[in-house]
Amino acid sequence: MSFVVDLIKHIAALLGIFREKGNDELLREGLHECTKATRHINYALKNASSVAEKQQLQAALVNVKTLRQQFKLKQKRGAGLNKKKETACSRVKWEDVHSAFDSRVRTGVIINLHHTDPKLFLNDCKALFKRRIQNVLKKVDALKVNGVFSGEFTINKADQVKTELKYLNTKNGIIYKDTNLENWFVNNIQNSLLVELEEFQEKDSGWALSEIKNLTVIINKYNPLRAGTFIDLPTQIKRKEACVNVQNSDDMCFAWAVLSYLYPAPSKIADRTSSYPDPQKVLNLKGIQFPMTLKQIPRFEKQNNLSINVYRLEQLSKSFRVFPTYLTKNKLEKHINLLMIQDNYFGSDNEEQIFTPVKFHYVWIKNLSRLVSSQINKDCRKKIICDRCLHYFYDEDKLNLHLKDCINHNSGPLPKLPQNDKKWIEFKDFSFKTKVPFTIYADSECLLIPTEDNKTKNTQKYQTHIPFSVGYYVKCDYDDSLSFYKSYTGPDCIEWFVKELFDFAENVETVFLCDLPMDPLTLQQTRAFYNSKLCHICESPFNTDDKKVRDHCHLTGKYRGPAHEKCNLNFQDKHIVPVLFHNFSSYDGHLLIKALAEVEGSIDVLPVNKEKYISVTKHVPGNSVQFRFLDSFRFMASSLDTLASNLSEYPILKSEFPHLNEEHFNLLTRKGIFPYDFMDDWNKLNETQLPPKPAFYNKLNDSYINNKDYAHAKTVWNIFNCQNMRDYSELYMKVDILLLADIFEQFRTTSHKTYCLDPAHTYTLPGYAWQCMLFQMRKSDIKKLELLTDLDMVLFIEKRIRGGLSQCSKRYAEANNKYIPSYDSSKDETYLMYFDINNQYGWAMSQYLPYGGFKWLNENEISNLNIQNISNESNKGYILEVDLYIPSEVHDFFSDLPPCPEHDIPKGSKNSKLLSTLYDKKEYVVH
Repeated sequence: MSFVVDLIKHIAALLGIFREKGNDELLREGLHECTKATRHINYALKNASSVAEKQQLQAALVNVKTLRQQFKLKQKRGAGLNKKKETACSRVKWEDVHSAFDSRVRTGVIINLHHTDPKLFLNDCKALFKRRIQNVLKKVDALKVNGVFSGEFTINKADQVKTELKYLNTKNGIIYKDTNLENWFVNNIQNSLLVELEEFQEKDSGWALSEIKNLTVIINKYNPLRAGTFIDLPTQIKRKEACVNVQNSDDMCFAWAVLSYLYPAPSKIADRTSSYPDPQKVLNLKGIQFPMTLKQIPRFEKQNNLSINVYRLEQLSKSFRVFPTYLTKNKLEKHINLLMIQDNYFGSDNEEQIFTPVKFHYVWIKNLSRLVSSQINKDCRKKIICDRCLHYFYDEDKLNLHLKDCINHNSGPLPKLPQNDKKWIEFKDFSFKTKVPFTIYADSECLLIPTEDNKTKNTQKYQTHIPFSVGYYVKCDYDDSLSFYKSYTGPDCIEWFVKELFDFAENVETVFLCDLPMDPLTLQQTRAFYNSKLCHICESPFNTDDKKVRDHCHLTGKYRGPAHEKCNLNFQDKHIVPVLFHNFSSYDGHLLIKALAEVEGSIDVLPVNKEKYISVTKHVPGNSVQFRFLDSFRFMASSLDTLASNLSEYPILKSEFPHLNEEHFNLLTRKGIFPYDFMDDWNKLNETQLPPKPAFYNKLNDSYINNKDYAHAKTVWNIFNCQNMRDYSELYMKVDILLLADIFEQFRTTSHKTYCLDPAHTYTLPGYAWQCMLFQMRKSDIKKLELLTDLDMVLFIEKRIRGGLSQCSKRYAEANNKYIPSYDSSKDETYLMYFDINNQYGWAMSQYLPYGGFKWLNENEISNLNIQNISNESNKGYILEVDLYIPSEVHDFFSDLPPCPEHDIPKGSKNSKLLSTLYDKKEYVVH
């Protein structure tokens, strides 16, 4: 795969040069390299085994085909062939892509040749899409299709332009022979992508689409759910005696199931077709094709004046779970619940088996409560089931109240809510109170190899980052003699680092497994143990029947305190070693992930998106140790230089440079100066002099270093006797790593002292803050958070989830006051003020928040409630559903920002948006 990536980079570089110089030799070379790359990728696809590898190779093939078309486009324009009237075919180009999956009918990429506007690009894609899908539908009855939009995005931060290739995916949608393809494309791909593009560019605060690459169209086989001949019920379902299963021999089991409801027969003969009239004579089956598909059910409902819900079975380890697969939009008096069963139940993560043909069969559910009660609650009382979400009630009135929200806000099953005895969230990870025994701090340095690439008006790719040096520092929390620093410089530095980690895992596992016995207790410790009233781990009191034990550290043998026996057994060191890079998510992680994947041992990824990871955990085979790669920037979002300037002491840095006098040591207490762009060749490591000041020019920032920084670099070179740039770079990297270690260790120490928890156990600062909140709650009157157990409360609160309002109101306003030249004293004084309010979510989360005691108000409580008398600091809060009316006389007052935004579809749009309007609001939920 690395060879393919390098080949694509080479082709892209050729295209960039060709665009500048435009000679025929470069054109021929570019097209030849595209052909070669296509051949290599197709060969690799035939031999690829994993789904992930196939997907990567197919994405690479799409990139090569896009580059090839861009070469050919330049060739035509250079020959003067671009003067004809433009059509969709001249602005976009369809290319078939070799499919790596048996389930795929076709994969194609629509390459952008002209467009800068995504809406116009997708408009042209529609015509090509329609033509290709029509061809495929000549051979099959139904397809499952999705699209992947590829574009280059840029962001400008602190005068730095950053470029990334990003992908936006649409959901799979079903296409039948009679589907209106233009409408389908607009609704499922075009509108979906345009909304996602808009939301992405808003959400990521500054990302802007700079170049449209292509749209990949993935066309899969689809076997629609058709139910026909008889299939017996699974034994567990049959024992419930909740269904009527007619033993038909034709493909009309759907019709027979409906008849078993309309013409109920005695249970002994209810499974015989002879117990019912002929479906053709009593049902309107005009235009209905059997076996019955879900898509045809709305038509059947309309023609027969009845409503239908369809449910399916999911096989669990020891039972089946019932879930809805089709819910009627309009429930009528004649309402039928059907169960669609199948001849085989299996699950597979293998994409090749997703579309394995399965036979289906419809049966009538005569008692939904009996069918689903065991999966809901072990209570044997008869339950009244909501046939939409499968939640249960014991009386009809409560069900009717629930349906009001459920119909409007739920189209399928909700997650299972906790039972009353499991509805509490409280702090449980008491092992976080101990500091992680071993922590690794690491960094890498790269050569920035120049490369030519595709230019746009906003961006230019100009460098390839090749790691040339890696260093790491192991910090042992309980024995500093086990702390050490190591580094390596060479082309295989990343592989060296991974091997070092595996070697370290063997050594540290030995330490973890060799438990030290507890040191003898002093007289003072013994007295404190017998007099203790609280467990030092959970900080809860000892009850008379609790067994009190002595807890000690198995790594040092030191006594830690009295503990409950159960707490002591669970209070163990986790064999996880955090490995921290500053900016791992955006930089070092990309350099490391491939090397981690190439050695034995599984990898767990906690992703932000396809390109950024919060954490990567590497399991060492045959070893209990795991390495958890983390980004220290997610704990301290500042540059290393800024963070280092806040330290007053540097114990780790001092331990590695113990013999330096104060003046020389102070040279290292700030981030060093390094000529990143100068280091563009391996030979530069052998340079025997510090490069001149112009060599420190930073191309990314378009900036030069000042005289003071260059003087600092020269001083460091001389004082530390650097013989060449290799020595200087290794010193620079070592100081960076040790500074990071000092910074993060100080952060750990301060945090542990303040909150009694070690942040090295967590992934990010928000995650640490959450754990600290739960832990501190144990010391308050709250103790724990209550989860909702009432589904109607969940639906009620769901109604008020609206998102953040984003709008630009351009209204004319004119100031009139004594501070402006045009002041008119005969008119009212008016002022203009600009507000820029930051961290509104943070502010809201700092206000009084609900934590428990949730209950519905009864009618008497509602009638006596006066919300104007409720203080903002009241210990009791309310979530209310209200009708709002904004009188016309206050419309001007609210015109800048109308209160209470709500979701609606504005005129001229097909998509719902959050709007602030002065309209009346009905059943509006506020708190």
